[in-house]
Amino acid sequence: MSLTLENFDYVDELVRQQSAIVLGRDKRYLAETRLASLAREEGCESLNEFVTRLRVPHNNGLRAKVVEAMTTNETLFFRDSHPFESLRQTIVPKLIERRSAQRSLSIWSAACSSGQEPYSIAMLLHEHFPVLQGWNVRLIATDLCAGMIERARLGRFRQLEVNRGLPAAYLVKYFQREGLDWQINSNVRRLVQFLQLNLAADNWPALPPLDVIFLRNVLIYFEVPTRKQILGKIRRLLRPDGYLFLGGAETTFHVDDAFECVSVDSSKCFRLRDVCRTEPRQPDNIHCLVTS
Repeated sequence: MSLTLENFDYVDELVRQQSAIVLGRDKRYLAETRLASLAREEGCESLNEFVTRLRVPHNNGLRAKVVEAMTTNETLFFRDSHPFESLRQTIVPKLIERRSAQRSLSIWSAACSSGQEPYSIAMLLHEHFPVLQGWNVRLIATDLCAGMIERARLGRFRQLEVNRGLPAAYLVKYFQREGLDWQINSNVRRLVQFLQLNLAADNWPALPPLDVIFLRNVLIYFEVPTRKQILGKIRRLLRPDGYLFLGGAETTFHVDDAFECVSVDSSKCFRLRDVCRTEPRQPDNIHCLVTS
């Protein structure tokens, strides 16, 4: 199935308006591949017939399905490993020390897809930080797609998904086999609060002040003005001594200069500018990469 350029441009503009995600004509094949199954569900013999149906006024349900289909949902447990090691070795121990009076910790996994990232964080906290029992720990996970949120909330994964990045010991300890799938245990699932959130929307649901934000491999899909808008909101949510994780190819440089890049153990993250110099003491395994 293939799309005419006119119909692809219509889909591109629809996705841009609904989510601020930019496809561009170099993503035409990707769009055709992802829309093919939707076209078959609608009984359309071609993608162009499908787009004709999509153009019908007030067909909002179908348009929402198209936007969800265009959203990249590639994810796996403990993806890239380094950010999670930094959480375990340095960041969470430091935050436990700083928050000992309030006994409160808040972490946000943005664009969580089917839930592997927030559940990875939840398992890490459960496994390594029993001291957090009795604390007010909020682990919030959000995604643009309502379908992804519902799937993530169930905590049910296929064999292929648990084979990708999940340590065997964690599979045995935190999952139960149900038919051909694996169900994550309720003591991990209840640690995560799932919400639908469009990062490019003007208004976000109410979120608490955050100690750690995972916004990985998301900003690359937006144009610079949208990136600035998103980072501006994140800056207001992140606690002054908090940590922001972006994807390996993403940066705040020349987008929001309120942040600076720091190295934490073997990974890179971002903190509010000057925090390295204003904190009375920094551990040896955290150092600034950008100081101007």
